[in-house]
Amino acid sequence: MRGLIRRATGWAVSRIDARLVVLLGLLSLTGLALAHGVSDDDKAFIEGSSGLNLIPYIYLGAKHMVTGYDHLLFLVGVIFFLYRMKDVGKYVTLFAIGHSTTLLLGVIGNIHANPYLVDAVIGLSVVYKALDNLGALRRVLGFQPNPKAAVLVFGFCHGFGLATKLQELSLSKEGMVPNIVAFNVGVEIGQLLALSLILLVMNIWRRSASFERTAVAANAALMAAGFVLIGFQLTQFFVPIGA
Repeated sequence: MRGLIRRATGWAVSRIDARLVVLLGLLSLTGLALAHGVSDDDKAFIEGSSGLNLIPYIYLGAKHMVTGYDHLLFLVGVIFFLYRMKDVGKYVTLFAIGHSTTLLLGVIGNIHANPYLVDAVIGLSVVYKALDNLGALRRVLGFQPNPKAAVLVFGFCHGFGLATKLQELSLSKEGMVPNIVAFNVGVEIGQLLALSLILLVMNIWRRSASFERTAVAANAALMAAGFVLIGFQLTQFFVPIGA
């Protein structure tokens, strides 16, 4: 009887693991169109407001991070094999530093770049982390690139990607700096909320007997999503919509 219960429990957990992988893949692919996007309602508010609007901008920043699947996919890859909260904190802090720096400098300093190329690099960050998790980088390169440096560098890219989207909007000069700072605070709050949920799910998943097997499939899904994002963004760069 105990053997039957263990087999039944193992089968149920395996089904849950498989669904998690499929869900991750679906979110990865369907979320590409939403990455870095600004909804029409949010765009109308940002372009129609002036002066200090700290609370609304904090909300918009948190909303962006929670719905920014490119950010979340990269962070899932970053924390995938991190088991200690101290390590999670170090990597997430590095990402936040990079993300915050280029977001603020890009908008306030009016530093421009083609948004499709920046988003293609963001897609590359997802591919890179998935390959790293699969051990492919060490096998191909013959050495292990510094993972902390990679997270910081790609954090710069993710922040700059958001900056390019905000630059497309007509931001009021009145109160712009504190509003953008508030937006960045909201982004970090949203990141903490999203990571809390991701870590909860990951910890449950890691306790299952089939984690090692489904981990390979999950990182393959991450890598596929990154390649699709790269292809989508490069297509928009070379063949713009309406061209």
